[in-house]
Amino acid sequence: MTGEPSTRHIVVMGVSGAGKTTVARGVAELTGLAFAEADEFHSEANVTRMRAGVPLDDDARWPWLRALADWMTARHREGVSTVLACSALKRSYRDLLRQGPPSVDFVHLHGPTEVIRERMSTRSHPYMPASLLDSQTATLEPLSPDERGIVLDLQMSTDALVVAAVERLGLPVLGVPVSPERQPYAG
Repeated sequence: MTGEPSTRHIVVMGVSGAGKTTVARGVAELTGLAFAEADEFHSEANVTRMRAGVPLDDDARWPWLRALADWMTARHREGVSTVLACSALKRSYRDLLRQGPPSVDFVHLHGPTEVIRERMSTRSHPYMPASLLDSQTATLEPLSPDERGIVLDLQMSTDALVVAAVERLGLPVLGVPVSPERQPYAG
């Protein structure tokens, strides 16, 4: 025993418009995990760049990703499990997030760019214009076989995505004890 609290940390990832925030909030509501929206951790300089349609480079992303890893680590030390909506587009970004709490699982919401573009045309985001979708799609590095996580088809309904994430990761549902059949996803 290390004396460390037992917590789970989930990052719902994908390009803008994939449904990360909606699915992560749904997971939080079903499980009681603490929710955070990664966009709220961006510096004002990052927000200004994105509003202008300028993609962020890695130098702009590193402090933001460190803040996210620090948030998860602080919640872990409090014994609080988390679910974070974050693009986590590159392996190196996910590696940095994994430097936070002892274990992080990813839920990659993946699907056709045309579907995402259509979704983005019907919503408003305070600083993520649809024009940045192509740069995000070009940057996206899918989960590698050695990364803990699952890939879900973003064309599923929101409810189906939330349930699939919770079940495949073996997360306990509020008010429902964890049975031996619902052990955490291990690979």
